[in-house]
Amino acid sequence: MKKTVLLTGASKGIGRALAQKMLSKGYYVIGTSRTQSFDFNHKNFFPLKLDLSDPRSIENTHKNIFTNFDCIDILINNAGIGPDLDTKNPKRDSFSQTFDVNVSGTVFFTEPLIELIPKSGVILTISSKMGSIEVCELTDSVAYRMSKSALNMYTKILSNRLENKIRVASIHPGWVKTTITESSLKNARLTAEESAKNIYAFLESDFNNGTFWDSERNTQLQW
Repeated sequence: MKKTVLLTGASKGIGRALAQKMLSKGYYVIGTSRTQSFDFNHKNFFPLKLDLSDPRSIENTHKNIFTNFDCIDILINNAGIGPDLDTKNPKRDSFSQTFDVNVSGTVFFTEPLIELIPKSGVILTISSKMGSIEVCELTDSVAYRMSKSALNMYTKILSNRLENKIRVASIHPGWVKTTITESSLKNARLTAEESAKNIYAFLESDFNNGTFWDSERNTQLQW
């Protein structure tokens, strides 16, 4: 039976590449974007409009999902923003925007969907090693780093709550050539397709519940 994956932020970058990877592997993909605009079509792709900064948008998307689907085998929380990446000092507006999307939006989008995920299902958060407290040595990107740390804590909380039911993990996708910053687009080591391949390999592996994984180096990360 075809498995269903729900993937946020599926219209570009890592999300787009991951959606196409999973479609090629026979998954049914529910993909979200803020505009519901996708530059690809597939018979097994179900597009949805979702703005994680807007509670009404989250509620409407939930209604759409619960109306059309009885089961989601894998939830991948990929959507996120980083307006303060490569900057030194936090600013209130971008700080609030980052937490509204990366943390509050992700948490309150995820919670009602847990009941649709069967035993042996997966919740995966696309995090970043920039959110690791243990390895942090720099002073930039305050809101982005803190939001990823918060998501990692949510992963640990969910992994405790759902132990022996659903496997929950955070994953670092590597430094990927995306438009999130100009430096990433120019200097990053991985293409979105290479990153998606690594993430998919992790999803298909027998990973442990409560893992924080570096998919670029294929090793566990410190929280």
